Amino acid sequence: MRFCLFLGCNMPAIRPDVELAIRLSLQSLGVEILDIDGAACCPAYGTFPSVDEEASLAISAWNLANAEKKGADIVVQCGSCYSVLKIGRYKLIHGKLEEINKKYLSKVGLRYEGKTDVRHVLDVLHNVIGIGKIKSSLKYSLKGMKVLFQYPCHVLRPSKKVGFDDPENPVVFRNLLEALGAEVPRYSREMQCCGGAGGFAKHDKNANLEFLKKKLDAMKDEVDPDCIAVSCITCLMHMDNVQAEMRKLGMIDYQIPVFDFNQLLAICQGHDPNKVAKIATTPRDAVIRKIVGNKI
Repeated sequence: MRFCLFLGCNMPAIRPDVELAIRLSLQSLGVEILDIDGAACCPAYGTFPSVDEEASLAISAWNLANAEKKGADIVVQCGSCYSVLKIGRYKLIHGKLEEINKKYLSKVGLRYEGKTDVRHVLDVLHNVIGIGKIKSSLKYSLKGMKVLFQYPCHVLRPSKKVGFDDPENPVVFRNLLEALGAEVPRYSREMQCCGGAGGFAKHDKNANLEFLKKKLDAMKDEVDPDCIAVSCITCLMHMDNVQAEMRKLGMIDYQIPVFDFNQLLAICQGHDPNKVAKIATTPRDAVIRKIVGNKI
């Protein structure tokens, strides 16, 4: 089983522990991780796709073609990277492929044939590797812990183009957390966006903070979880970092640790938390101690 890991911009620059967690946890499940030579920014929706679709498709084709040279599909964690590459691939193979190949890729000796696909890491874990194999890789568990999930917005809709789960009642993330032994209660704002998208977060900061506060309050009041699990670098950074700012402003008087799912998986597999879950604004030590105390 081989996948090309598409890192995106933020993960290797700001949260390299997440990158290591993804690499180690997938390798523990028998996945060979390949790097994409010369990988470029996806680029996210707030940049080229908004002003120059052709340039955006050319960059997507570049990334896809370089992965195709490795003979493997791409696996992505960032919700925006996943959606841009997945929809870019769809547009290429449904009409733009030859134009982009001829006009751009041919100038650098590349060609994308449309063979390499793009898959989100949750999709690969659940639908390719499988729950059974994940359970058999565990040394520790989330037993006795309540964990809430945050889906990346761009992995659910448009469902016919990017979806691998039911957009109205998704089960993949819940199943994966339950495979680690966690209790995953329902709550009223389960499907609300985290608010971390650049346009919203920067255009009106107060509105953005109030938006996330409603979600965090629902989590705290209705469930009081041990932690939040995400699978998108934007969700991770936003939901983690903003809590400190909200506490300083007196908006909240609590804190909920935030982990990437593959960080939780890697810790449960026995990988060193100081390597795979080192960086955080909201303290996570208590949760990590609980996990390593739940030996299987």
